[in-house]
Amino acid sequence: MSGDGDNGGGAHVQIGSITGGSQAFGSHGRAESTNHTVVVSDPRQQHLLTQVRALRGELREATGRTAEDDALDAELGEVEREIGRAGHGDSGLLSRLRTRLEQYGAAAATAASVTAVLQAIAQITG
Repeated sequence: MSGDGDNGGGAHVQIGSITGGSQAFGSHGRAESTNHTVVVSDPRQQHLLTQVRALRGELREATGRTAEDDALDAELGEVEREIGRAGHGDSGLLSRLRTRLEQYGAAAATAASVTAVLQAIAQITG
């Protein structure tokens, strides 16, 4: 690269920020961009989705994850995808998640989030 003020054939790239796009470099570079927007019309379903995401985040940050944590994360992921795909959680899926959460021996760090997801499910399923 050339120095400041020197336009002697060198390249100079300056990037402040990139928003909403993709970049690829090289002769065979290829950039793809896929955007997904989840629109959930029912505020209860949106609340559940928010609480599910919060709990998943806490589970991922927890140290000493167990197989039980991984199973719960997988089930939460299934609910998150279902709400994103269909706009609501399937009642059977929510029932299974509720049972798993009620049996889950949550650590103190995740107890509030587990309770929040249970309350959000109760608002939907009664």
